Amino acid sequence: MIDSNAAVTLSPSKNKLVKVGCNVHKFGGSSLATSACVERVVEIIRQHCQLNDIIVVSANGNTTDALFKLYQIAVELQEVTLLSPEKAGASKEVSSLNMPLLEAIAALETAQAALIDELLNASSAARLKSLLSDNIGQISANLLSDPVSYENDLLAFGEVWSARLLSSVLSESVCPSYMLDARDFLLLEDEKNCAIDYSTSEKGFAKRRQQEKLVIVTGYIARNKQQQACTLGRNGSDYSATIMAALSGARNVTLWTDVDGIYSADPRIVPSARKLHRLPNAVANELGRLGNPVLHAKTLQPLTNHNTHLHVASSFAPDISGSEIGKFGQIAKQELSVTSLNDLILAKSTSFLAKSGELAVTEFSPICSNLDEGYIVVTQEQQKSVSQWLASHDTEVTFKPVAIIAIVGHSVAKQGDMRARFKRALKHQQTLHFLHSFNEHSYIAILPELCSSEVLNNVHADMTKDAKNIALVVAGLGNIGQRFLTMLPKQIARVSGLENVHLVGLVGASKALINTDGIDVANALEHYQQQAQKYDSEQLLAWLTSHPYDELIIVDITPSEAFSHLYQEFFARGIHVIGANKWAASSSTENYQQLLSTAEDNKSIWLGNTTVGAGLPINSTIKELLNSGDKISEISGIFSGTLSWLFQYYDGVTPFSALLSDALSQGITEPDPREDLSGRDVQRKLLILARSAGFELSLADIDCQSLVPEDLRDISLAEFLERTSELDEMFLSRLKQAQDNACVIRFVARFISENDQLTAKVSLEELSETDAFAQLTPCDNVFQIKSDWYQDNALIIRGPGAGRDVTAGGIHADLVTICQQLNHRYQQVKIKGLN
Repeated sequence: MIDSNAAVTLSPSKNKLVKVGCNVHKFGGSSLATSACVERVVEIIRQHCQLNDIIVVSANGNTTDALFKLYQIAVELQEVTLLSPEKAGASKEVSSLNMPLLEAIAALETAQAALIDELLNASSAARLKSLLSDNIGQISANLLSDPVSYENDLLAFGEVWSARLLSSVLSESVCPSYMLDARDFLLLEDEKNCAIDYSTSEKGFAKRRQQEKLVIVTGYIARNKQQQACTLGRNGSDYSATIMAALSGARNVTLWTDVDGIYSADPRIVPSARKLHRLPNAVANELGRLGNPVLHAKTLQPLTNHNTHLHVASSFAPDISGSEIGKFGQIAKQELSVTSLNDLILAKSTSFLAKSGELAVTEFSPICSNLDEGYIVVTQEQQKSVSQWLASHDTEVTFKPVAIIAIVGHSVAKQGDMRARFKRALKHQQTLHFLHSFNEHSYIAILPELCSSEVLNNVHADMTKDAKNIALVVAGLGNIGQRFLTMLPKQIARVSGLENVHLVGLVGASKALINTDGIDVANALEHYQQQAQKYDSEQLLAWLTSHPYDELIIVDITPSEAFSHLYQEFFARGIHVIGANKWAASSSTENYQQLLSTAEDNKSIWLGNTTVGAGLPINSTIKELLNSGDKISEISGIFSGTLSWLFQYYDGVTPFSALLSDALSQGITEPDPREDLSGRDVQRKLLILARSAGFELSLADIDCQSLVPEDLRDISLAEFLERTSELDEMFLSRLKQAQDNACVIRFVARFISENDQLTAKVSLEELSETDAFAQLTPCDNVFQIKSDWYQDNALIIRGPGAGRDVTAGGIHADLVTICQQLNHRYQQVKIKGLN
């Protein structure tokens, strides 16, 4: 709402638009229905447009319906007057007859004026209401004199008012703007088929286009060769938008509507319908031709010879990724949709055979046809014209009311089993004919009765994929990351829940490879080496925000604390994370709780079973105990494979420094062994397990004994490696002391909850040689859990706590778990009312 009383006009240099690029944006009637809707549209324009973009608008809300109602009242009034000429001379009677029309006109003016007042300052509002008043005068005069010849001019006012209002609002608050009446430049070459004279229209538009201003163009209307107003039919504003893209060479068209994309069936009828994030052009054309409630074949015609992508998005949820129509790779071509049309007519005649049948197809563009059997299927509205056409051929015809149900997908007619599958899906439904479309992108069943919602739901369930299309991004391409990728092809082939998982991203420390059409899993690393580009976090987040998949999973196999800082952004975008990275799960209590909260709010799943114990099922076991109603009181064990190896082999005969050097050369320790000897890794693992068990604590609550003497902690790595002999005496002393007590030394983690008191520490302990933690295979981890149910006889999990195969396998187990959860998750589609 603008509070100032002075008219505002922003200069080009002071415009408040954010984005760059030449695009067409169309806003439907429901997107512009109220002042709140218009303000939402203004914000979308501010965020998504620049000055050389083109905005196409429909009439606000139900304005076109109201105008058509005026037309009907006026025609009825004229018919009454013509039937009763004696009333024409009675002025009082005529005045009485006119009252319903005049009252309806007044109501329309009041509604439009209210919208103007709510959105503009006093000066601008006065100007628009003056123009509105003039228009209302024209409407009244023409409807009372000759409504029939005035119909198209009348209906055009809805778009004119909408464009004029939006332009004024934008000029006040966002950027310099102006409106264009499409009738001033958009010429129809063929009024019957709404075919455009592009050459003349392009010149007319170029002549009227103003530089450094955002143009608002009326949708739905044009003019014919006789300079008369014409309308472009159902969903004409969508058609106007793609026409404008063809005239201007725009690379993208966005249809901002009241549903957030194209679905695998009408979501009002099929609640389990899935959003189709990307549709090949040919498939979209076929969907529009066969009754999709959002797409219409006419809309797509202007883009046939242009490399333009069409987007469908919701103005009520502009941050939600919609659907895109264009040229895509194989993944987008795998989708199937189900659509239906009722109120059709099957016309059968010998004139629909062979060559004459081809003429009929050209004349009527039927929904489907079979020229061998001599029938075409058309809309009920076409029945009269079909009869007239056949009369000139002097042949008989039979008409039968029918409906169709169709499966639509890229080249489905070339897929050998598709016809049989479709027939099986309709085995309980009577059908008249099965055939595929001429373009081979659909199979069509002709039904002798209306296609019910039950039939549509059943066929959708049988024919479309239950599993969602899930994008996979792997971050971290070291030993474990490479092993994970090596195992991925076999896992996808073996596990049914992974059949729709598509590897689309590989992220290294400084380079990334993102390919929306998918990365060949078998040669992923080679593709990365050849094609990866430098990236930063903003670029990565920008792509992840607009990915064209049902769900996206990031597998974080990096050791990077910086990458873990992106988790908050991932969860805010509804992205799921499988983390082998320990940083996020062991971060500050405040950050950890915020991550959990954000993930829950956005329905993001966060799994990290390999953060502790590699492939050992310690995290999942703790979760299962809690889910079963158990209460954990103690978690302890040896959590470091490196320290397990060192102390399992350390016997005092070989100096500790020599043993450490051997472990370093075998890759058992971190490149800087102090990372292992500091105990910080074990400390973080204990924190992660304690949090998994439902306890709230931080790293500071866990005492950590470092095995690195203070004077060796802050020196360079090279110097440390030269001075490791200084460790020998310390460890030998601890070992002899333990041996004197018939014990061994082990680096142990312990967490205890007792009488509402929490104690936690990681330290070098003396253990009896018979202790469960004493006799391990080198590199093994061991976890001991005590709980209400495992108090006297603790639950112990033991096995390799590190290694490429077990860790990569653990990540794959998480991937299967998360995909199974996602494939059973359905989101109710919110529809504001399809226009």
